[in-house]
Amino acid sequence: MPVRNPLDREIARLAVPALGALLAEPLFLLTDTALVGHLGAVPLGGLGIASVILSTAVGLLVFLAYATTPIVARRLGSGDLPGAIRAGIDGLWLSVLIGAGILVAGLLGGRALVELFGATPEVSEAASTYLLISAWGLPAMLLVLAATGLLRGLQDTRTPLVVAGVGFLANALLNALFIYGFGWGIAGSAIGTVIAQWGMAAVYLVIAARAAARTGVSLKPGFAGVRGAAASGGWLLLRTASLRLALLATVVAGTQLGVTELATLQIALTIYSTLAFGLDALAIAGQAMIGHGLGASDIPRVTAVTRRLTQLGVVGGIGLGIVIAAVSPVAAPVFTGDAAIQRMLPAVLIVLAVGIPLAGYVFVLDGVLIGAGDARYLALSGLTNVAVYLPLLALATAAGTLTAVWTAFGIGFIGARALTLGLRARGTRWIVTGAR
Repeated sequence: MPVRNPLDREIARLAVPALGALLAEPLFLLTDTALVGHLGAVPLGGLGIASVILSTAVGLLVFLAYATTPIVARRLGSGDLPGAIRAGIDGLWLSVLIGAGILVAGLLGGRALVELFGATPEVSEAASTYLLISAWGLPAMLLVLAATGLLRGLQDTRTPLVVAGVGFLANALLNALFIYGFGWGIAGSAIGTVIAQWGMAAVYLVIAARAAARTGVSLKPGFAGVRGAAASGGWLLLRTASLRLALLATVVAGTQLGVTELATLQIALTIYSTLAFGLDALAIAGQAMIGHGLGASDIPRVTAVTRRLTQLGVVGGIGLGIVIAAVSPVAAPVFTGDAAIQRMLPAVLIVLAVGIPLAGYVFVLDGVLIGAGDARYLALSGLTNVAVYLPLLALATAAGTLTAVWTAFGIGFIGARALTLGLRARGTRWIVTGAR
């Protein structure tokens, strides 16, 4: 890999602020995990179940950002700024409609979802408490996703960084106050996060309204645009569903192994998510740059961006893997005082460190193909990857160790994704130019 590349400055301009914004989401959970972890294994296990349900709900609807970014970027690349803003406003309205529905579904079915994990009554009660309170923040998170997609498409990743940074700080302070100052326990963690989420959503709504006013775009919903946004996100929804199915299956496997294993898995998943969002900053840059390049019909630029981002993803993964391996012996006490968890975590972190470079390759190519609008292939290949992973996970669960389970996930599942994405990126069928 060359030391310098003409694209590096532009990649850094988009990826570095995106890194801070992306880290805010797992840092919300990282803060919750660290604070709740010192309450004991039962609250931490409950947080693990509730957080995977919440992240699944939000993750399934990440297309609100991922579908909006390339559409906005393509229209901006073709010179249609009002059309780009219009697409973003329609995405916000779609998030409002979906958010209302998912809030009702969460309140009505939250406890039933928790029971599906088969945890102990104490863990299930803690998970239900956290989940039913946190459901009130889901509509806010969907608004944040849609607005972030608009700004990324406009090649602006700095504003999401500022909003996410302030939101993270508010979340940390509120959680500490509510959990320990007021003595609300795991419920206090959920309340603090909900307040921070709605504060972020309010800021984004003001930003979107001002952008619409500057370009003369109406804030009223464009029903054709809303339908189009929903249709374009359908394949991305299926793609994300396959990823979330793999994650849910992994948590179920951890639940079957025991409370200690589940709590340890929660810490490992939190660390992995933090690293994944960090590497995904390159993918976000890819979404914006690839969409813009295709809108401008600049194929040489598109291929050059893809090649450079892939190089950076692998190198970044190697660096993160080295760091995780180095801190693995001393990381556990940061998250919990439970001795059994402290003994179990280091081995899992070593396997995690080995798989991170492969993940860097996967996340970058995923962002490139999303930016190109190649959602159908991402969806179908995602189903193939899950079909490969589930038998591997069953074998790992039968082995009876969390290290085996994480090996199946971090190397087996991610390896399958690397193969399917790599084969696609080597061809040219995903390169389609034009504003739409």
